[in-house]
Amino acid sequence: MERRGTSRAPQKRIVSVLVLVQVVGGIGNGSGLAVGGLLVKDITGSSGWSGMAVVMLTLGAAAFTIPLSSLAARSGRRPALTLGWLAGASGAAVTVVGAETRSLPVALVGLLLFGGSTAANLQSRFAAVDRAAPAQVGRSLSVVVWSTTVGAVIGPNLTGPGAAVAGVLGLPDLSGPMLFSATAFATSGLLTVVLLRPDPLIGRPAGSQPAPRGARAALPYVRGRTLTAIWVVASSHAVMVSVMALTPVHMEDHGASLEVIGLTISLHIAGMYALSPVMGWLADAWGQDRTILLGQAVLLLAAGVAGTSGDSQVQITVGLTLLGIGWSASVIAGAAALTTSVEAGARPLVQGFSDLAMNLAGASGGLLAGLVVALSGFGTLNAAAAVLTVPVVVLVLSGRRVAARTGDPAASDAAR
Repeated sequence: MERRGTSRAPQKRIVSVLVLVQVVGGIGNGSGLAVGGLLVKDITGSSGWSGMAVVMLTLGAAAFTIPLSSLAARSGRRPALTLGWLAGASGAAVTVVGAETRSLPVALVGLLLFGGSTAANLQSRFAAVDRAAPAQVGRSLSVVVWSTTVGAVIGPNLTGPGAAVAGVLGLPDLSGPMLFSATAFATSGLLTVVLLRPDPLIGRPAGSQPAPRGARAALPYVRGRTLTAIWVVASSHAVMVSVMALTPVHMEDHGASLEVIGLTISLHIAGMYALSPVMGWLADAWGQDRTILLGQAVLLLAAGVAGTSGDSQVQITVGLTLLGIGWSASVIAGAAALTTSVEAGARPLVQGFSDLAMNLAGASGGLLAGLVVALSGFGTLNAAAAVLTVPVVVLVLSGRRVAARTGDPAASDAAR
């Protein structure tokens, strides 16, 4: 009771600031994601290399995850999130240099640093629940995830204006959106360091303990329901990234314009974020497990629709939108399950460990996606992505059966 009464006002301010930062940062993420693969393809002249853009972005996010979560545990969320946004800004600027010099190594290094913004974006959702009441975890988390919608939908549609700006500056067309990313990330970092007060992890109510530090310190907590939650988030992210990474290339190969590709990615990102409050409410009120299973069903449907789209721009757009919705349900409910299954003192580092697994899974998916499409086509890629939903369903249903048999509510939310 003390926690709820003493943290309501700071919690409201924290969530409001995180929402603002996510809107601005979402513009940068959406703008860069829409052209990353195309930029690499333009430099190399090969579609097979295009998947490396998402690989480097997700590897970058993975590389920043544990350092940022450790910094948060030691010094608070504000410096950790600020560092992530500023790393993303520098990465977008380096990527522009790589595009101008047509240097693949420079572009890949830039995309790696760009991933720092993704790490900050992901850790913002956990910052939103540092002071949240247990019954409000899903909703608090989902509001911050939802706020990415505005910027993320706008970002991919800046490919045209970005090309115009790049033309004025004498740069390659595809580097223009990266300039927007650098500006947006730098602004997000400034807003975070100035406005995120009180720090979500500093001065919390009595009873909150300092988080353990170092990746190994998280391992004793990665078991049972926590392990299932981490698997759900990582697997669902791998499905989403693998299909999304090669969609711009698939569409371009079938004659789609940059504007149509940007619109498709915008609707995909809208699917990821626009319904987040609904997914958070479902996780809190309907049950985390049920929401995860719903998400897996939608991911399966998305793979079927996208994988059979051929040259239909309408069908691939529908498939990508469904892909975003399935990701939203799975990742929000999975993150809520992770948060409620770990004691407060260990949460920051275990959450960071989960983001590390999520980004490594995404990097693997993006890397393999390019190879699969080059060897066997976009349809095969979607079929392989669909298979990844099976272990998630098995793990969740197994946890519910164990909970029903033992009467242990910590093993599942089956009783809800």
